Amino acid sequence: MYKISDYIKRGTKMVNNNITPKNKKLSTVMLYATDRCDSKCNHCFIWAKSPKQHLSFAKIKEILESKVVDKDTVIGLEGGEFLLHPESDEILTYLSANHPKYDLLSNALRPDKLIEAVKKYKPMRLFISLDGDKEAYKGLRGVDGYDKVIKVMKELQGVVPMSMMFTLTPFNNFEDLKHVAAVCKTYGADMRIGIYNTMEFFDTKSEEHHTQNSLDYTIDEIPEVVKDFEENYDFMALYTHFRDGNLKLSCNSIKDSIVIYPNGDIPICQNKQLILGNLNKETLEEIINKPSTIKIHDEHKNGCNGCWINFHRKYDIILYRNLEKVMPKKAVSKILGEHYWSADKTHKYKDVIKG
Repeated sequence: MYKISDYIKRGTKMVNNNITPKNKKLSTVMLYATDRCDSKCNHCFIWAKSPKQHLSFAKIKEILESKVVDKDTVIGLEGGEFLLHPESDEILTYLSANHPKYDLLSNALRPDKLIEAVKKYKPMRLFISLDGDKEAYKGLRGVDGYDKVIKVMKELQGVVPMSMMFTLTPFNNFEDLKHVAAVCKTYGADMRIGIYNTMEFFDTKSEEHHTQNSLDYTIDEIPEVVKDFEENYDFMALYTHFRDGNLKLSCNSIKDSIVIYPNGDIPICQNKQLILGNLNKETLEEIINKPSTIKIHDEHKNGCNGCWINFHRKYDIILYRNLEKVMPKKAVSKILGEHYWSADKTHKYKDVIKG
């Protein structure tokens, strides 16, 4: 799903954004374009939000025409459910013609519309949520959508690179993960594993909606099949050290990868509701490059370590582990920021993740 060239281009932007913070270029812009959703998930309550909000087609065009976005910037379309956006066809038409480097994320609950959209507008990749078998799906997502997901996978196999997004939550388990892995192998899809995190935007911050620490698995319990899909095993294994307070990595993605909410707000990251600015008051370029944003980025890059969200932390793992292959651990910490992988702070990545 991801090529070496993707990481090289992103690394180049990271260097640029650190050297010239007033002239940043973005690697990824994830558009939460609408909070309309036809799921009723137990681990996300965006579907219950009211009133509903949408990032307009006109505003999305402004984003794409910004100086901080270039031809290699990956645009992500999600929600909610993006296909419920009232201007979804206009947005997809524009992207297909003017910025084909975009990903479409969907719950696939409207399979015919999704299949038609993929064939017509040709996104770079398709990401579909699948968190278990038929029974687990209904229990977790509150609707009976498993067969619809399978229909989409059958119809689009070989048409577009597909990735199933599996989120490990308090509501499913490793048997569900193994089931999704088998489905992915059947239809030639990738699997991207996320770990449940309470995020205010999805109305999951309260105690009753559980916390990340409720996922008490050990490294030995991680299914072996996870190793068949890149960038997942170490993410899951290292989570156990993060969860127990024994891992620290700087957050290097906040300067080059952003999310934008339906109301135009741009938070510092997916996890924190620290708002850098709003697109209805400032341009994207102004928000990303202004002094207050630069200050917030510098404060949080090395001083946060507050989440284990794959949108941010998988990139950090890749950066640190690859630099450790060619230079001493202390030198890596000087370049990227202080880091340790486990309770033994002398351990390198290869000492913690073996095999």
